[in-house]
Amino acid sequence: MIDIENLRLSIEGKEILKGIDLHLVPGDTYGLLGPNGAGKSTTIFALLGLSAYGSGRISVLGGDPAQHALSIRRSVGVMPEKAGFYDWMTAPDYLKWYGRLYDFSPTDEDVAKMLEKVGLGAVAHRPIGTYSRGMKQRLAVARALTPRPKLLILDEPTNGLDPKGRREIHDLLVEFAADGNAGVLLCTHLLDDVDRLCNRIGIIDNGRTQLEGSITDLLAEQVSGQRYRLRLETAPDTTNLPAGVVMAGHEGGWWRVQVQATPFGEPSALWPELWRRGWKILEIRSEASNLEELYMSHTGQDEAHNREAA
Repeated sequence: MIDIENLRLSIEGKEILKGIDLHLVPGDTYGLLGPNGAGKSTTIFALLGLSAYGSGRISVLGGDPAQHALSIRRSVGVMPEKAGFYDWMTAPDYLKWYGRLYDFSPTDEDVAKMLEKVGLGAVAHRPIGTYSRGMKQRLAVARALTPRPKLLILDEPTNGLDPKGRREIHDLLVEFAADGNAGVLLCTHLLDDVDRLCNRIGIIDNGRTQLEGSITDLLAEQVSGQRYRLRLETAPDTTNLPAGVVMAGHEGGWWRVQVQATPFGEPSALWPELWRRGWKILEIRSEASNLEELYMSHTGQDEAHNREAA
């Protein structure tokens, strides 16, 4: 559905995208991650044909957006980060008007069902200008889904929503991608959303793709060995660790260790050895590699390198 290879793009002589790769197939919910200014929005503009790219290759729904932008957009539902509305319209009138932009005429029943799904059924009669920020976020999701797109592109879809609202939007997106024929590109800073919804991610930083792949596979490859959190009675001596045990930080009374191959075999045989070395262990918890660590380890690298070079 999206196939981007080594995308480069400059704006007013400044290179913004320096090598973007992105691959999304039907059934994927793909999380596009990166810090502010990394190039996420510019990538979306390019794949919608809104920004001309300099080199590389883009295919969206089988076409090049530089040549087939209009036909591609008719099959793509988009929710931008800042979604504008006509405040004097009601939500049903607005969605019916919006559908006609896609040569699609939703029925009153279609619109009512959509507004119920996003939690706006009870306020459908009110002017949009009276809606809260969270209600407008819900309407923006409804708008993106109204033309029954093949591909859904969402930029921060759960901003301003309470936990109940976030869960409702999550359920909608899961339902959308469930049949395996559609795809979702989710651009967000909320790693909880990515963890809940996405099966694949791409991490970009400073205009380059740093990492792309299945979340399960990437987390499995993140570290070798198993990580544990140990709650200790007193601060331990970390200068005399058994072979295969590496410190991974501490917070309060909890100390993190990464256990690789050790002479003690199973970790259960390691804890008595640590106790003999003065580690007064009160509690042990296994700690899986997480998405936040994966994200942090692949962002900010170019900036750090530039500061060192300076």
